[in-house]
Amino acid sequence: MASWCRLGMAGLLVAAFASTLSGCSGSAAARIDYVVDGPLSTYNTNTTVGAASAGAQAFARTLTGFGYHGPDGQVVADRDFGTVSVVGGSPLVLDYQIADNAVYSDGKPVTCDDLVLTWAAQSGRFPGFEAATQAGYIDIANVECIPGQKKARVSFVPDRGVVDYNQLFTATSLLPSHVIADQLNVDVTAALLSNNGRVVEQIARLWNTTWDLKPGLDLKRFPSSGPYRIESVLDGGAVVLVANDRWWGPKPITKRITVWPQGPDIQDRVNNRSVDVVDVATGSSGALPTPDNYERSEAPSGGIEQLIFAPQGPMAQPKARRAFALCTPRDTIAHDAGVPIANSRLQPATDDAVSAGEGAAEAGPFGRADPAAAREALGGAPQPVRIGYRGPNARLAVTVGAITKSCAAAGITVENVTLDTPGPQALRDGKIDVLLASTGGATGSGSTGSSAMDAYALHTGNGNNLSGYSNPQVDSAIGALAVSADPAERVRLLGQAAPILWGDMPTLPLYRQQRTLLVSKKMYAVGTNPTRWGAGWNMDRWALVE
Repeated sequence: MASWCRLGMAGLLVAAFASTLSGCSGSAAARIDYVVDGPLSTYNTNTTVGAASAGAQAFARTLTGFGYHGPDGQVVADRDFGTVSVVGGSPLVLDYQIADNAVYSDGKPVTCDDLVLTWAAQSGRFPGFEAATQAGYIDIANVECIPGQKKARVSFVPDRGVVDYNQLFTATSLLPSHVIADQLNVDVTAALLSNNGRVVEQIARLWNTTWDLKPGLDLKRFPSSGPYRIESVLDGGAVVLVANDRWWGPKPITKRITVWPQGPDIQDRVNNRSVDVVDVATGSSGALPTPDNYERSEAPSGGIEQLIFAPQGPMAQPKARRAFALCTPRDTIAHDAGVPIANSRLQPATDDAVSAGEGAAEAGPFGRADPAAAREALGGAPQPVRIGYRGPNARLAVTVGAITKSCAAAGITVENVTLDTPGPQALRDGKIDVLLASTGGATGSGSTGSSAMDAYALHTGNGNNLSGYSNPQVDSAIGALAVSADPAERVRLLGQAAPILWGDMPTLPLYRQQRTLLVSKKMYAVGTNPTRWGAGWNMDRWALVE
C-alpha cells in the first residue's frame, strides 16, 4: 500500500500519489464518503435539471473530456483524454484528437460521435433537446466527424470566435452516444448531421431521459470514460462509484467513493465521522460546527444566489417583479450571509471587485427594502407570492424569512415552499412563483467558471433561462461578451445591458454563494472549487489515510 504525508496544494496537483514518500506513514483507505449540495438525479448534467443538480460534483472523473475545471475554476487540459489544436483563427477552427486508447468501461471506444451528440444537443439547432445552455455550442457552424473515428474538426461561425472555447467538450459534457445508437439501432452521427427529423426527435428524447438515476438502474446505459464508474444507486439517492478497470490513465487512489446528496443528518454524520468530505453552500446546513478531527475552509463560488421569477403567474410582469424587489431586504440578506450584495447578472463568475460597478446606479433603489414604494408600485393591491428552494437549507430559509417579514408591510404575503423536486422544474410547472437558487437554478454554485458562459442564463431560448426572459439588446450584449477579450468593450457591453435588466427584472441577484468544504484531517488532495464541479474535480487523487 502507498504511504502518505501532507502536501501543499501545488504539490498535490503534480505528486505521484501511489509512490512511497519518505518519512510518511499510513495507507490509503478503500472507501471515501463525499457529501454534495443537491440531488443526484441524472448522469446527464447538461440538461436544465441536470445542470442544477449536484451531478457535476459527482461525475467529473466518471465522464471525462478534453479539460476539467481546476481549483480556481480554470479549465485544465486533460491530455489523458485527448488534445485540442487551433488550426484556424478567422473563422475559428479547432481539431479535437481523442486518445487512441480511450475506451468506455463497457469496452466501446470513445469517438468523435460523442462530440457530435454534445454539440447537437446544446447548439439550439435541433428541436427536442432539453439542454441547460447553448453557450459556445450555438456558435459552432459544423462538426466534421467520420463515425467511429477519434478525430473531429469543429468550425465556428465567421466572426464568432468564442474566447472561452476551452469550456466546450469538457468533463461531464460528453456522453456515450453509442448508448443511444444501440437503443435506436441507428447511426446517431449520420442522423444528426443529415438532420433526419424523425430520428433526431427520438435521439433528443433519449438524451433527455435515458440517463436518469434511480435504484436498480441498468448499468449498461451508464458506461464511464474516467477513473470511476457507477456501481449502484442507493435508496435515498446516493451514488456508489468504483474504480474503472478500463480507464487508460493513472489509476485512482481510492477504489470506492460514495457520493451522498446533502440531507438533514449532515451534522450527525460529521459528529460520528461517517463522512470524509462535505462540499456544500455555506450556511445550507446551519452553522455546521467543525469537530477537531476535521478541517474547514470557506471560499466564494462563481454562482450568484438570486431570486428567479416565474414566466407565468403573479411575477410574470416586470411591474410586479420590481415591486417585489423593492421590498426585498438585499442588504440584510447579504449581511446574514456575511458577504456584500451582488449586483451582477452578466458577469457573475468574475471577482466581485471587477463587477461591482455593473448596474450600480440602477441597482441603487433595490439595495435596501422600501415596503412603501413596493406597496405604491402594486397600487395597494394585496399579492400572494410562493418562494421555493431546494430543502432543507437553513441559509435559504432565513432568506425567505427576511423577505416574508419585509414584504408583509407592502401587502405581499410570502409562502415558503421547501422543494423536494428540482427547482427549475417546479418553477416551470407553476408550483412556485419565485425560485431562490444559484446560477441556472442550481442548489450549488451553478457556475461554469466563465462569466461569458454563465451570462447565457438570460439569453433568449436558453434552457436555464428559467424566467423565460427575452430582450434583443440583452441577447446582443451576451453574444458579444462571448467573443470579446477586450476589457473596455466588455465594460461597455455590461453598462449597456444593466439598465435594461434592472428595468425588466427577470432575476434579482442577492449575493455570491459561498462554499464550505469540510474535510477529515486524514484526507489528502481535497480542495475548494468555485464552479459547479466543486471539490470532485480531482477525486481520483483523493486519499484517506488509515
